[in-house]
Amino acid sequence: QVQLVESGGGLVQAGGSLRLSCAASGRTFSTYTMGWFRQAPGKEREFVAAITRTGSDTRYASSVKGRFTISRDNAKNTVYLQMNSLKPEDTAVYYCAADGRITITTITSWYDYWGQGTQVTVSS
Repeated sequence: QVQLVESGGGLVQAGGSLRLSCAASGRTFSTYTMGWFRQAPGKEREFVAAITRTGSDTRYASSVKGRFTISRDNAKNTVYLQMNSLKPEDTAVYYCAADGRITITTITSWYDYWGQGTQVTVSS
């Protein structure tokens, strides 16, 4: 089992940057594909980015590609989401999630473990 704790959210002006972190418990972090999702008020949770176990492959939602970067440090049991050029429409609660499959999936229900989320608010 994996426990995930996100941090790094906050209030930022449009055009600014934030870096989210997700710390995982346990010694099996490197066996999980990791993803970031977000959920805005009144909307469904949506895929943002994901990274494979070794970090050799990444995938992004079209809405964030070129602005967000996902990375991981298996020695620190942590996955990151660097968010640049933030827009008001990026405002949401951001969640990290762990999936035991080898390949990346963008399907929310396929992820096994979830963090509690961290709020990101981008003002215009």
